[in-house]
Amino acid sequence: MLKVPRRIAIRAGWIIAFDGEGHRLLRDGVVVLEGERIVHVGRTYDERVDETVDARDRVLTPGLITTHAHIGGSPLDRSFIEDRGNPQFWYSGLFEMLPVRSEAQDEAAGRACVDFSMAELLRGGVTTVMEIGGLGEYVVERAAHYGLRVYMGLTFRSGRWLTKDGRRVVWEWDEDAGRQGLRRAVEFFDKHDGAHGGLVRCYFSPAQVDTCTGDLLREAKRRADDAQRPFTLHTSQSVVEFNEMLQRHGMTPVAWLDELGVLGPNTVLGHALIIGGSSWTNYPAGDVGIMAEHGCTVAHAPWVFARRGVVMESFALYRTAGINVALGTDTNPQSVIEAMRWAAVCSKIVERNTQATTAAHAFDAATLGGAHALGRDDLGRIAPGATADLVLWKAASWTMTPLRDPIKNIVYNATAEDVDRVYVGGRVVVDKGRVLAADEAKILADLQAGGDRMWPRMKQFDWAGRSADELSPQTYPEWQ
Repeated sequence: MLKVPRRIAIRAGWIIAFDGEGHRLLRDGVVVLEGERIVHVGRTYDERVDETVDARDRVLTPGLITTHAHIGGSPLDRSFIEDRGNPQFWYSGLFEMLPVRSEAQDEAAGRACVDFSMAELLRGGVTTVMEIGGLGEYVVERAAHYGLRVYMGLTFRSGRWLTKDGRRVVWEWDEDAGRQGLRRAVEFFDKHDGAHGGLVRCYFSPAQVDTCTGDLLREAKRRADDAQRPFTLHTSQSVVEFNEMLQRHGMTPVAWLDELGVLGPNTVLGHALIIGGSSWTNYPAGDVGIMAEHGCTVAHAPWVFARRGVVMESFALYRTAGINVALGTDTNPQSVIEAMRWAAVCSKIVERNTQATTAAHAFDAATLGGAHALGRDDLGRIAPGATADLVLWKAASWTMTPLRDPIKNIVYNATAEDVDRVYVGGRVVVDKGRVLAADEAKILADLQAGGDRMWPRMKQFDWAGRSADELSPQTYPEWQ
């Protein structure tokens, strides 16, 4: 006998509902779920339901989406990557700090990062993550365990950057490794796309614009187009990369991608903020227009750059030009709440205009913008027919009270402690702020152990043989 899905009515005091044009505030309404779908949104509902959730003291929103994450390593950036950067490389941590962390990290630590990250994302109201990394099999397995919606991009590249003296960056090439990496990504896609009833989907994620050949990028984009999936890569993320691409090709990274023919509506450019027209490049403008013309998405991860003194110039400019701006978490903290806050505030600073980027713009990027990047008109919204990825927020708390405008409170005040319940595909995965599938004590212990193994090994992978404490000194000296 065919099993009929349970019908659940959520009666909430404040609902951020979608009316076909955009988000709207519905007060004292009801959202009805049937299985993994939303079947009704309105002020009342009189038909039979199997369960009624009384959330009249809660705010109901769509689940948040991060379009740029590295969940297999980012938690181990914590207490190491901050406050450090080589001015030779315009303070980017890409060329000295991150390679050392990545090389010193072992596989068990990577798995600990995945478990920590999935729980961290869910408890912060994130229901969908676009992961870029190498621990694909484990990510697929744990997605089902935690109930997190995952787009997995098994990454690959034709070369790598490194510094041998702390003065200059060089690139070492192995084009065959890039081709083999793409082959593995195709096999991974064929094996895992649609896993766990569609909870996991795959896409194509070459690593960086400066570490991939044009042929590799064109083939990866062709694969993504054929599969109707996103195509993403790190682009225009450092001054070093920008200048290198100018020297190689006589054009900006974005212009080179345009020449290759790999820009389009399914192209998600990671970061894309060191561009022509920005103060970091002293190079003519034009990249924003190129990205807008092709309907690209920019996955904006404001915090990772803001902590190094670099900001997008600006979110408001990209948005008004017609670029789909979505939000990414990238490194720690893996919080879309913080990403919304920093995106809005940094844009206001750059524009010197408090209205340039509002709470609505930031929240739209975290929901509708992310859904657009994925080609999913069933995510990022509360509407009949949409997938039931939902977040219930406390309306009364130290950061949400007094509540007049729920989105302003969420963007500018809320923390993960305000997330009460999270649904992914109609399934409750967070309740009373607790990730149901998470063994918190084990997750934290495993991550700490991974760090304890990693930090002593760092000197083996640093060009100058520096220890973790030399690369990233303690904030205060030891008590003597």
